[in-house]
Amino acid sequence: MSTPQVLGELLQLPFLQRALLAGLLTGALGGVLGSFAVLRQLSFFSDALGHSALLGITAGILLGLNPTVVLVPFAVLFALGVDRLASRSRLPADALLNIVYSSSLALAVLVLSRVRSYRGGIENLLFGDILGVSWLDLSLILLLLIGACAYLFLTRRSQILLTLDEPLAISRGVAAGRHRLLFIVLLAVVVAISIKAVGVLLISAFVVIPACASRLVSRRFPHYVLLASGLGAGCAVVGLLLSALLDLPSGPAVVVVQLAGFLAALASAPRGQGIGA
Repeated sequence: MSTPQVLGELLQLPFLQRALLAGLLTGALGGVLGSFAVLRQLSFFSDALGHSALLGITAGILLGLNPTVVLVPFAVLFALGVDRLASRSRLPADALLNIVYSSSLALAVLVLSRVRSYRGGIENLLFGDILGVSWLDLSLILLLLIGACAYLFLTRRSQILLTLDEPLAISRGVAAGRHRLLFIVLLAVVVAISIKAVGVLLISAFVVIPACASRLVSRRFPHYVLLASGLGAGCAVVGLLLSALLDLPSGPAVVVVQLAGFLAALASAPRGQGIGA
């Protein structure tokens, strides 16, 4: 059979249809949030959230609850706690985050290895199981995408000012602390909801790589955000299709496609280009 015929048959499979929709929505959501996170130097924060989310999943398993139900409040409380700790500690933020996420990941893996009632695969938690996404998962991701876009659009002037020039934003009366906390909470919820599809180890790639690629080739901030979202969604779909055709792991395949997009942007980007409002 030719490749188009094989692809046509694969696209008729309900689980692949759900996976493609999940990749489209998750990629777009990661691109939107990532475009702000990268410029605000919060990309490592999203990585720490992703790694530490496994501890929340472990807590859900130990309590006999749906891990997703536990993961959302855990991620929010964890993000707020780490933000408060970073603001009060004299340690560099990246060093503190490294300690937090590596120790959380190690603790979670150790506990999971000793839980006899757990029959899931640690590999699925680490690298995601996007083919197992349900319609309920899709609904949650869609609602989160709509909510995130609505919040960022309604506060777009403040968000752009805070992202491009925080001292100027504060001098104009923008509540920087409140917006930072709201954005961190939003980022934490996005990470928590996307873990099932993307996995603990790959979630930061969905947030960081499309945004970095878009930053290399964008001149205006609105174009930067839209392109990051489009790259995230497009790379997710292409990566999933390639994984289905070549029988590759879906999460890593998407990240490799994102890397290819980033390298293409790097090769074509003009030097010395900045982003304006």
